[in-house]
Amino acid sequence: MPAEQTEPSRLAAPARAGARAGGRAPTRARWLLIRILAAAAATGLITSACSAGAGSGASPASPATSTPSATAASTPSATATSTPAAARAKPLAGKVVGIDPGHNGLNGTDPAYIDRQIWNGRFWEDCDTTGTETDSGYTEAQFNFNVASYLRGYLRRAGARVVMTRRNNHGVGPCVNRRAEIIDRAHASVAIDIHADGGPSWGRGFTVLEPVADGPNDKVITASVRFGRDVRSAFLAGTPMQRSDYYGQDGVIFRDDLAGLNLTTVPKVLIECGNMRNAADAALLTTASVQRQIARALDAAITRFLTHR
Repeated sequence: MPAEQTEPSRLAAPARAGARAGGRAPTRARWLLIRILAAAAATGLITSACSAGAGSGASPASPATSTPSATAASTPSATATSTPAAARAKPLAGKVVGIDPGHNGLNGTDPAYIDRQIWNGRFWEDCDTTGTETDSGYTEAQFNFNVASYLRGYLRRAGARVVMTRRNNHGVGPCVNRRAEIIDRAHASVAIDIHADGGPSWGRGFTVLEPVADGPNDKVITASVRFGRDVRSAFLAGTPMQRSDYYGQDGVIFRDDLAGLNLTTVPKVLIECGNMRNAADAALLTTASVQRQIARALDAAITRFLTHR
């Protein structure tokens, strides 16, 4: 072919010049060997460059995979995508949440204990009470504990550490001042007291009870009011319970006579989830599905409060 025919003439000129300069002119076979070696070297360089560009297929020891440019391009991207995903999965990681399920299942069996007087921050009151119940005998203590248990599960899945003031519904107490102390000593990020009311049979709805400044709770009043707004909004959005039409105003009331609110040093409100003495409210409050809805609403309020979403 033309290229092959002209190649010897191009190679012959340097050979003759070398001979004239006193060097030894290379043979045709030697020139062919040089061409083969040169081609092999070029191929090796190209292969190395492709391997370095691929990156992922190179050995961990290969310098090509540890160049500053490759590291700078990949590391921030991985961090940026993994951190928000982890935050979304565990939005309450590192947070402590206090839950006080009001009363206890056997409070009525020990009147001497629950009737003893404790200081609630303003005056003396009973250690605790039995709570209310529906006309059919479903107790507030059972309702409170069920909702608290569902809520504890939701909060733990979100990464929170949960502190409960009682572990079951077949005990007595603790007293209301002790309940406040348990949550305060845990340095909770926020706390909720769960109750249901025993109001007039004609009245319906939930009420958020918020604290009034009285000394121990002075520093958490503003935060408690903000948390109360989150609870109210979450109840309206996520449960079938309406705002109370007999207690408080627009679903909110301030109370200065409750130990749990007077003695708190963490943001806290008390929620009366509905009126157990009203037939329509009672029909809702005694079902597991509504109890879970209430727990999810409280979970949403707590998450919003703690993450500022």
